[in-house]
Formats: sequence, structure tokens, C-alpha cells
Amino acid sequence: MNDVSKAVNLLRSGGLVAFPTETVYGLGSDALNDLSVAKIYAAKGRPSFNPLIVHVATVADALALGEFSSDALMLANTFWPGPLTLVVPRRAHCKVSLLASAGLPSIALRIPAHPLALELLQKMGLPLVAPSANPSGRISPTTAQHVRDGLGGRVDFVLDGGPCAVGVESTIISFLDGHPRLLRAGGLARDVIEKALGQTLHEAQAGPLHAPGQLESHYAPRAKIRLNATIWQDGEARLGFGTMDAELNLSRKGDVVEAAANLFSMLHQLDQQQAAVIAVALIPMQGLGEAINDRLRRAAAPR
Repeated sequence: MNDVSKAVNLLRSGGLVAFPTETVYGLGSDALNDLSVAKIYAAKGRPSFNPLIVHVATVADALALGEFSSDALMLANTFWPGPLTLVVPRRAHCKVSLLASAGLPSIALRIPAHPLALELLQKMGLPLVAPSANPSGRISPTTAQHVRDGLGGRVDFVLDGGPCAVGVESTIISFLDGHPRLLRAGGLARDVIEKALGQTLHEAQAGPLHAPGQLESHYAPRAKIRLNATIWQDGEARLGFGTMDAELNLSRKGDVVEAAANLFSMLHQLDQQQAAVIAVALIPMQGLGEAINDRLRRAAAPR
């Protein structure tokens, strides 16, 4: 039996399996099984009002679960598989556990762009909920070892697919009120989505959480975070970017794509130094820099 088959058997029996995606490692369970979905919240220590993303193998699978506007369908056909999550109304007879939607009439859907994730979904033949495979609020995992270090025995199996290529979670766009709204910046840049849509994305509105990654404090290491550092201070662990150099540098050439891929892995490394503060160099806002700054701002928020 290969590892994917083992993972499928565990998932079908109600277990939890961590698996790689192009963004970060996800903690997967059968999306149709209320008890399995509840185990996700328990394993992560995640608030039950915080919805989960449902992963599927094909666009047709997504259309069976949610109601897609023409714009939402265009984005799905253009960018899936890929680091984009779409939040749409649940279909009336959607079989996904309501717990995955935090009881809301919406559902967050995506197709991951990782060969192991796609093989797992195809062999499973069912949608999987899969938030990041880490304790709630902590640094997201981009390697199998990060999962083991963070969740230990709370996960039944870790499907190891090596380091994640993108390194930050998916971008989340909502189509619940007739306007495409950016709920979370992520692995697909805003300007790329806006170009495809031919319009500017609206900002998220106050109200219930319709997708993960919207809590003010999230993605946090044990250490405090000091943002936009222009000089280093004594006693800090240092995370550089470009010419603001340090022992660990997100991208010495100032490439925000490379920086996104390195972000969580380097935060894990610096947090292991047990410094009280991690100082992070200024990251520009263009492209994936928006997602990086979003993660860092939430990591630095009061807990």
C-alpha cells in the first residue's frame, strides 16, 4: 500500500491526514462527515465560528457544492488548480458538513495545485476540508516536519510531499453579494485577479467570518513580531529582505515570490531561537508582498 492509499483509508475511516498543497500543508478530513470535521477544530484548537476551506478535485465537483456566478466560474476555470479560494452560496442540497461553513449559507472552495493533493482527492472521491495543519493562530506549516512539530499525535498521518512551493495560503475572494470581495490576500496576487475580472476587487465587509485567515491575531510565533524594521536592535531574532540583510533573508534579491515561499519556514526557524522579539525588514506591498504583509500584521497583532 502506498502512502496516498494509506491516507485515503484513514480519511474514509474518520481520521485526520495532513497533506501538502502548493500553499501550505493542510489538515484534511472527510468534508461530509460531521464528526471528522469536528475533529479538525479540536486538533487545531480552532474557534468553531471560523469556517474551513473545502478542497475538491475538479471544477464540476465545486459546482455541485456551491452556486457560482459567471465571474466566479471564470476565475475557477482560469486559476484552478491554484492558490485561489472562492466563497460562494452553498447549494440547497450541499452535503458538506455545516460545521465546515460555521453554520453559514456559504462555502469556501478550491482545487489545490499539488500532484499529491490532487491524487489524494481523486482517489478519495469526496471533498476534503483542510485548514492549515498547525495549532490555531500559530505559524502555518510548509514542511511535513512543521506539521509533526506542531500537531504531534493529533494527526493520524502526514503525507510528505516536500516543501510547499508558494508558501502562503490561498487568496480568498467572496461572491456573496454581487461584488467580488478580497477576504484574504494570498498566493495569487490581487492585480492578476483584477486583470482577469476586468474590475477592482472590493474590500471585505464587517460581519460573520466567511473564510479562514480573517482573525486579527493569526499566523503567530511564540515571539513577538516587530514589523518594518529599518535598523536591527540588540537581542532580536532578525528576518531580512533585500539589502536589509540578516542571518535569514526572505529574498536577498528583493523578490516577493521568493519571500512568500520562505516566510513561514523562516519564522519557524527564528522562533526556535527563543528570542523575545523577531524583527522583520520592510516588505514592499506589490504582488505577493500584500499577502506577506497581511500575514506579518496578523502575526504581530495583540494575542
